[in-house]
Amino acid sequence: MGLDDELTAHIDAIRGTVAGSSTVVAEVAALLCSCFEQGGKLLICGNGGSAADAQHFAAEFVNHLRFDRRALPAIALSTDTSVLTSIANDRRYEEVFARQVEAIGAAGDVLIAISTSGASANVLAALGAGRQRGLFTVGFTGELGAERMAPDCDLLLAVPSRETARIQECHEFVYHVIAGMVEEQLFGGVVSEKTEIARSN
Repeated sequence: MGLDDELTAHIDAIRGTVAGSSTVVAEVAALLCSCFEQGGKLLICGNGGSAADAQHFAAEFVNHLRFDRRALPAIALSTDTSVLTSIANDRRYEEVFARQVEAIGAAGDVLIAISTSGASANVLAALGAGRQRGLFTVGFTGELGAERMAPDCDLLLAVPSRETARIQECHEFVYHVIAGMVEEQLFGGVVSEKTEIARSN
């Protein structure tokens, strides 16, 4: 594919995601607002590029996206190498996220599980563990993953694409939208000092 084809595919995927999932995006944002307001936390998991997305998404809550506000509790389950490797070594790799959900997840928390294919065994196991512990479970996947992930998800966002790159690009777009909506709803648009400085320069 040439550059024009890549751009067209990207734009089409974004438009399709917005058209098909705007309600889900609003529901996820509302769910996170309720979770944080009630003292809960967000857990996020995924493999490979989706692990990087989990860390990126968590950072938007722990630090901030646009507004100067208090930190929000979000944890990417892909970051602790000692925990990950001990579980993989002593138990099974399929349990690397589920075991952490069992350890630190509590009823009322939110688990966001990311798998572009919807077939990642450790991500599916995490959703199952979340359900058992009373977490609200949210799935992010692509067109082919919806059927696999849906049974253990309270909310599911499926990008209308079968290309991993397009799916991940749409996921990142949605993460930023959700983080922005949560900040706006919880903190009412208190602009940070750094943002004001950047605007004035």
